[in-house]
Amino acid sequence: MKKDTRLIHEGMNPADHHDSLTVPLYQTSTFTFHSAEQGQRRFAGEEQGGIYSRLGNPTVDVLEKRMMALEGGGGALVFGSGMAAVSTILVHLTKSGDHILCSKGLYGCTFGLLSIFEQKYGIHHSLSGMTSKEEIVAAIQDNTTVIYVESPINPTMELVDLYLVTEVAKERGIRVVVDNTFCSPYLQQPLEIGADFVLHSATKYLNGHGDVIAGVLVGKDADEMHRIRMSVQKDYGGIISPFDAWLILRGLKTLHVRMERHVKNAQKLVDYLNTVPAVETVLYPFDAKHPQTAIAKKQMSAGGGLISFIIKGGTEKAQQFLNALELIHVAVSLGDAETLIQHPPTMTHSVVPDKDRIAMGISNGMLRLSAGLEDIEDLIADLDQAFASIQ
Repeated sequence: MKKDTRLIHEGMNPADHHDSLTVPLYQTSTFTFHSAEQGQRRFAGEEQGGIYSRLGNPTVDVLEKRMMALEGGGGALVFGSGMAAVSTILVHLTKSGDHILCSKGLYGCTFGLLSIFEQKYGIHHSLSGMTSKEEIVAAIQDNTTVIYVESPINPTMELVDLYLVTEVAKERGIRVVVDNTFCSPYLQQPLEIGADFVLHSATKYLNGHGDVIAGVLVGKDADEMHRIRMSVQKDYGGIISPFDAWLILRGLKTLHVRMERHVKNAQKLVDYLNTVPAVETVLYPFDAKHPQTAIAKKQMSAGGGLISFIIKGGTEKAQQFLNALELIHVAVSLGDAETLIQHPPTMTHSVVPDKDRIAMGISNGMLRLSAGLEDIEDLIADLDQAFASIQ
């Protein structure tokens, strides 16, 4: 099946679910055994079937199969949040004394998690621009076990060449994890490029309706993903509820249609922002002015729905501008039907120390906008009046 068809059908056979057209919601915590011996066989892994919803659930199973197919992996796991997916894969791949090499910029909570790893468990990390093979090789340490990448990076919209990173990592036997939240599997497929694992905050584009907190992890190796399920995910307990999995399955059916509109609106907003005197810089991967457009077009099929821009006047002007908006909501998520905007230095990345934040390229005047599905003329009119109010 083609990608657009898999979004709707993958992993679901109505005959397996009493001929239901849509995936049923199996809202149960546990499953009964026909006999004590059957329970023994299931716990021993000798027989497939339900045990306990922390270990697997039929609704969740369909979502995992769908995400595995969309990302081209060998196995998938879904979680109660994107950060549960991040923490699970990093716990799986590291031990005390190891080193994680990260892209120059990171989501604020990922940065916070790495700080916890450093302080409590002696798992170290460092940031690299990863702009050349020489830079990556120089940043790799003897104890580096993971290269963790966001591309595009949140919120600077810088790109990491995934082909380059995975090539270097393979030469040195290092695993590569890519946060693919900003693109969704519809615009970028890191596993096909060479990454070992890809993860998402499913809260964002995958669900797309602003009513779920969830995460997804997809890996190349089915056996390894099963080991993660039965160890870190099971014992740390960051599992998703069947209802949230059901909501994401509903959202995935329209991912391709939504992404096309997100991209279309984002491109028009970029064109508009490039004409505004109060805007110092516009950051969007497929904008001709972006210095890494060639990398973006090599590994992404479109520029996505996220735009960052730097407003003149720093935090004070940025906050005045946000307060003047009437239609666009000030909120810290993305990928929803509603257009959202936030101020990373005081919101999503406020946990990052100022010196680290500035080194990441997150200036005080930076705003991150998630293009929604509204009529583009209404969005531009709202931005226009907000800019006019702060002149």
